[in-house]
This record gives sequence, C-alpha cells and structure tokens, in this order.
Amino acid sequence: MQVLFKITRQQQQSEVSVQTYKLDVDPGTTILDCLNLIKWQQDGSLAFRKNCRNTICGSCSMRINHRAALACQQNVQAELAHSHHVWNGPNTAPENSGDQDQESIPVIEIAPMGNMPVIKDLVVQMDQFWQNLEQVEPYVSSASRQIPEREFLQSPSDRSKLDQMGNCILCGACYSDCNALPTNATFVGPHALAKANRLLIDTRDQVTEHRLEQYNQEMQGVWGCTRCFNCNTVCPMGVAPLDQITKIKSQVLANPKLPVSRPMRHRQVLVDLVQAGGWIDERKFGLRVVGNNFKDVPGLFSLIPLAGRMLKSRKLPMTFDASAGTPEVRSLINAVKKLKDSAVPQEPLSPDPDQKNDKNLG
Repeated sequence: MQVLFKITRQQQQSEVSVQTYKLDVDPGTTILDCLNLIKWQQDGSLAFRKNCRNTICGSCSMRINHRAALACQQNVQAELAHSHHVWNGPNTAPENSGDQDQESIPVIEIAPMGNMPVIKDLVVQMDQFWQNLEQVEPYVSSASRQIPEREFLQSPSDRSKLDQMGNCILCGACYSDCNALPTNATFVGPHALAKANRLLIDTRDQVTEHRLEQYNQEMQGVWGCTRCFNCNTVCPMGVAPLDQITKIKSQVLANPKLPVSRPMRHRQVLVDLVQAGGWIDERKFGLRVVGNNFKDVPGLFSLIPLAGRMLKSRKLPMTFDASAGTPEVRSLINAVKKLKDSAVPQEPLSPDPDQKNDKNLG
C-alpha cells in the first residue's frame, strides 16, 4: 500500500518545515522501518534515534500522529487508524512523490517529541529530562551499602511490587506529552515521579520521610501534576505515571509529620466545602486555600486584584446557596471518611531468615 509520511524537519535555531515522502509498504511495517527506508532510499539527511528495535531501549520515541510513541512499536496499519488526513489529487502532490493521479493516499504525520528542544529533525535534547530525574534521587538509599559482604535481600512479594515502575525504559513519551511542563518549568515530570514511587515502595530504602518532603513541594513535586492523563495514555510500557503520582499524594496526605502546603489545603478545603454545601462556596475557597484562613498575609494580598476584577465584571458572589441534594453528598463523604478511618492496615509478610538478618544488620 502507498502511504505519505509528513515529517517535521528542523535544524537548531532554524525554522520548522514539513517534508513529505511517499512509500509503498506492507501494512505491518513498523514506523521505524519506514523511516529507515526513507533515510536509505530517499533522503540520507533525515535524522532520528534508534537502537534495539524491540521496545527495550526507548531511543526511537517521537510524536506519531500527534502523540508520543515508540517508532519500533507502532506499525503502518495501526497508525492509519489514528490518521484522518489524506492527500487528494495532483494539485497538492509532494515534489518527490512523482504521483499525478487522483487517488487518495493516507497520511502519517511524524514530529519530534514535545517539551524538549530539537537538535535536528526527530532528535531532541534530553538534558533537562535527565536532570529532572536526578532531582528525585532515583537510587535506593540503605544501610546495606555498609555491609559489602552481603546483599540486602527482598522477599519475592516485596520485589513484585516494583515491577510496574521498573518497566519504565525512560523513553520520554510521558515527558513529551505532559501538559504541566509548558506552564511550569519547575515540575520534575511524570517520568521522575513514577521512579519516585518505586523508591517509596522499595523496602530497602531508608529515607522515606526525606523523599515525601521532597515530593511534597508545591509545584515541583506531585502537586505540579495537572492530572490530564496524557502520561498514562502514551506510556508504551504500562507504567501509568499518573497512577504512581496519585499513590505518592496519598502517602503525603496520610503523613502527619509533613507541613500542610497550599495544595494540601486545596484538597481538604474542597472536600470540606462540598460536604458543607454540595458545591464550592467561592468566597471561602480563596480565603481558606490561598489566604490560609487569614494566616498567609501575602496570599491574602494576592487575592485583591482577582477580587477587583470579579467585582468589576459582577462575578463576585455575595451570597451562597447550598445545592440540591446536599444531605446525600454529605452522607457519601462521611461514609467514605468512616470507611477510611476504620481501615485496618495489613500485617507485613514475614521475611525469610536471610532477609531478616540482613535488615537487622542494616
């Protein structure tokens, strides 16, 4: 079958252009093999990364039909299901296609990953990606390092809890399609926080409190996530970074030793106001979250310009009426809280003797 590949081309500090190539390929051909054919047969200047071709190394991550994916994992047939573009007729025929009939040819669009500067064509600069990963200290910290003659063992059940996060190949797909990064440069990214949860679960790690404090930073850590679900959608390995971020949030909220940050107040005030009135009383929400119940003076002053604009546009509510069904909403929230309070923590599995000895030594 014939397919047109629209590939975004770019050099550093240069304008972006789109170049079109036509290939006659089998529907089962991978996108990476198609790029190889273009480079070997049509345009040797096309630049892209590749290595294992087996969904292991993560090198060939790029945007295919407007979403991040591994070129070695996706094939033509599957990608055409995502594409709704066709080229019709000779008036828009690409220069190198040589095709002047009226047939419609399906199009696959390929571009470099997002949220990273382009080096050339589909090759991006990933320095910030790696630096953000380093910020979560992605290494097990334990006293086992002081016992060089022995390993710090884990039970099979403990090790199995790390499998999902351990599947991450650091391809950058989640980072590429993260909606938080364009507006919040301090956010470490979903890839880093997925690794962070692995360390919180790892029974060998001994700095959990330090990690929770670090991940609880307002916009740099878990609270910088916008919960857009893009990272879960594009992850080729099923790591589900958003799920891991949510698990870290649960640990942060359950830890009484951590200071109550503005994002933590945001969550609690939201629940409290909905419980009280069925929906949010906007007058109280800003004062209690940003103003911290009149304790955060700079926060209170920051609300003045917003209040002025709302008054000017007549959008500042002067009264509040509870929503219909408030008693039902309140009973549901109370039931969830009661269920949470009555939950009994599970007893940890008994380790094998060797593991127990190692932990005692550690």
